[in-house]
Amino acid sequence: MDEEDKKEKPGFWGSTLSKLKSALKRTRHEVVDDVLDRESSDETEESADANAGEAHSAAPTAEAAQSASGSSQNVSTLSKPQSANFPPARAKSPPRAIDSDYLDELEEKLIKADIGVKTAESMVEHLRKEAKGKNWMSDDVEDFLKNEFAKTLKQAPQHKLQYKDGKLNLYLIVGVNGTGKTTSIGKLCYRFRSEGKKVLVAAADTFRAAAESQLEIWAERAQVDICRLPDGSDPGAVVFQALNKAKEENYDVIIIDTAGRLHNKTNLMAELGKIRNVIEKHGKGLPLEALLVLDASTGQNGMKQAEVFTEVCPLTGVILTKLDGTAKGGIVFGISSELNIPVKLIGLGEKMDDLRDFEPELFVEALFG
Repeated sequence: MDEEDKKEKPGFWGSTLSKLKSALKRTRHEVVDDVLDRESSDETEESADANAGEAHSAAPTAEAAQSASGSSQNVSTLSKPQSANFPPARAKSPPRAIDSDYLDELEEKLIKADIGVKTAESMVEHLRKEAKGKNWMSDDVEDFLKNEFAKTLKQAPQHKLQYKDGKLNLYLIVGVNGTGKTTSIGKLCYRFRSEGKKVLVAAADTFRAAAESQLEIWAERAQVDICRLPDGSDPGAVVFQALNKAKEENYDVIIIDTAGRLHNKTNLMAELGKIRNVIEKHGKGLPLEALLVLDASTGQNGMKQAEVFTEVCPLTGVILTKLDGTAKGGIVFGISSELNIPVKLIGLGEKMDDLRDFEPELFVEALFG
């Protein structure tokens, strides 16, 4: 979706930001509030004010929350009344000096938030240098972290999903089972088809009959075509046939599914290598995106998956799924910083249009907003 399309949809950015804020509530607690020993959310601050006898005597109404967020579907998550299941407000701790103990604690909490060891160490070392001689206190750290996170995300290569008009665009989707790979393919099909593109899915996960059946269901829902061979066929043969069909019938997009067994299986990696060889031989010169689907809740195991897949199939980006669950989301920064791989798409829900472009500015704003 280009900038003009987004401008024609006034609710697009507001909806994306609202969904991000809802999805990143856990991330915000782990990465920001817990690190700074502050309240876990804006709602707890309001509750604390009420308990102190200030103006707010009750939680904001759902109507008020809807007006503020501009998205009625996120009212329940953005405005949560006090209840037995909602944690009580914590009094804000007094500011602390940025000494060695504070910096050690900060580094530990950043690592626990799935930021990544190298990234956490780099941030803390930069903070140490920036704060030196400035009498900074812990209150100054939030602005520092916000800037550091923004810079980290912008250091990775192009975040925008690539598409070239007038060409057959290839999207090779890899990842282990259970990460949301098939669902992401279905949503990506829907996205391109909604933009008027002619889409073909190559069902190259021939090891698992259920995978191809699920892919057919998603292809039907997205109203796109699918290319598949009998179960157990060579995955490279599926890709070869899909390439020929797409060229002969003028398709705009091929989305290639691949097997998703554990990433440490040598034979699986060998099959993925075969697919890449077919693409390089018969799709030479065509624009190609190799996208790794990662479950945001897997934490540092996701980093390991990215490292292994990169060895066999150079990745151009990541699709980060299940941010609407219990994910910390800090893995975004580790992937961008340590592996230099951009996050290109994020899954924010179960609807067909809930696969959104990853926007670094929106992500940081949702995290700190």
